[in-house]
Amino acid sequence: MNATESFIKTSKPVVVSTAPLVQLRDVHLAFGATDVLRGIDVEVHRGQAVSIIGPSGSGKSTILRCITGLLRPQRGDIRVGDTAVHTLRGEVELIALRRRVGFVFQQYNLFPHLTVLQNLVIAPTRVAGRSKTEAEQDARSLLEKVKLAHRADAYPGELSGGQQQRVAIARALAMRPQLILFDEVTSALDPETVGDVLTVIRELVREGMTCVLVTHEMRFAEEVSDHVYFTEAGRIVEHGPPAELFNRPRHERTRSFLQRTLGTAAAALRVPASSF
Repeated sequence: MNATESFIKTSKPVVVSTAPLVQLRDVHLAFGATDVLRGIDVEVHRGQAVSIIGPSGSGKSTILRCITGLLRPQRGDIRVGDTAVHTLRGEVELIALRRRVGFVFQQYNLFPHLTVLQNLVIAPTRVAGRSKTEAEQDARSLLEKVKLAHRADAYPGELSGGQQQRVAIARALAMRPQLILFDEVTSALDPETVGDVLTVIRELVREGMTCVLVTHEMRFAEEVSDHVYFTEAGRIVEHGPPAELFNRPRHERTRSFLQRTLGTAAAALRVPASSF
């Protein structure tokens, strides 16, 4: 069964506890005198959905860029499977990593001069070396999955923002990655189209795709995640299963953030006295 066929599974498989697929240890990154990450530790196991939440500027998106090698920390270890990302040198090594790690950005980054189908086919044929026939077959299956098979011949400029983001997700899947990183993929969308994008991600999570999501969609993070990290000023303040972090946060900072982002629904959140 190939990767495209595996996406039609109907329920999330049981994840066997093994070595993490993604592991960050004591990661530090600064831009000049500005510390952006200050000792980040994160683990993601195969088949997990992990969300990273926190205020703007807390380092969430920077963590994703470090995982895929777009940014290089000054200190710390980053591993994706057996690959020590922090040691990679040169474009050839980084391209090999990015064949295994899909990245869906806030902005869609589709090629405007290519059709939707061509956007999905270009990387599998040019980077992964697949035949055009195989790549197009996979692409059409993925477009069917994201409910856009009827727009295969359209250009990105002819699509809504939500449709373009679903194409971007299908494009990431076309490389048959081991995991996908989602960086605030709904923040630039009209509220009416957010649900369609979240539905696609929800299905991927249910099917067992390993996902790391940076998101401000708190209820969605609570629903789909196996584990949630809350960041503040470049540090992990706390992390844990969503039922615990969202309903019984240990730290006052987490509680105040959730009350502000969730509104009155979070008014009943309590922090154990031992946290102070």
